[in-house]
Amino acid sequence: MTTAIQNLQAADSSANQTPFLVVDRVSKVYPTKDGSYTVLKDVNLTVHQGEFICVIGHSGCGKSTLLNMVSGFSHPTEGEVRLQGKPIIKPGPDRMVVFQGYALLPWLSVFENVYLGVNSVYPEKSKAEKTRIVKEHLAMVGLADSMEKKPPQISGGMKQRVAIARALAIRPEVLILDEPFGALDAITKEELQEELLKIWNDHRCTVLMITHDIDEALFLADRLVMMTNGPAADIGEVLDIPFRRPRDRARIMEAPEYYKLRNYALDFLYNRFAHDDTE
Repeated sequence: MTTAIQNLQAADSSANQTPFLVVDRVSKVYPTKDGSYTVLKDVNLTVHQGEFICVIGHSGCGKSTLLNMVSGFSHPTEGEVRLQGKPIIKPGPDRMVVFQGYALLPWLSVFENVYLGVNSVYPEKSKAEKTRIVKEHLAMVGLADSMEKKPPQISGGMKQRVAIARALAIRPEVLILDEPFGALDAITKEELQEELLKIWNDHRCTVLMITHDIDEALFLADRLVMMTNGPAADIGEVLDIPFRRPRDRARIMEAPEYYKLRNYALDFLYNRFAHDDTE
């Protein structure tokens, strides 16, 4: 009974919030030599400010295409993406992307990679203030002692920490993560998931994250957006993740509800929307 009441209260609270990010009837069509290819068809999603949203789906279902339209790197063929009521038409510092491939400049130090981003967005700030911002965010991701190292001298996990620090240092309203931990080993991945949650709890920016890892999504997200297969993919279902924050991984994984959600998501991906290998 208590859980049901809490769920109703949470639903009422969510309903009263003003939509922060809206994907409104978005379709994306690419011309090819064989005719038009529809990647996404009539996608609708509303995200509230401060939410942590994970997006899963099979390869080729348009997850990255959808997030590219939120970031402004791509534009809908039909429909509109709006942030705080304004159409997104180009990239901007209010939306920062962290890629799986880090995208660091190898000839610059860790400090310089982050400073470059801060300087480009806040050229009017003093050098001392920009330096303070960079050092603060590198310390936040545990790299205070590695500021002078260059990307080839640090591990993959450390490179991703740099990328996250660079993105957060400009204080974006939306943080877009495109499989940021996909190339990391299991231990490093779990460490960075924990760090990401701590940082998100402090910053409370809105997060959109692509992942293929259902366990990662259940640990991190407020809601899990599940995409149907392409072509002409859309959002098949959205799962509310009920675990309270702050989250404890061991406690969550002991909860019967965790495995119900996990099995439901797996069934969605591998039974209801399984790949047809005969194609």
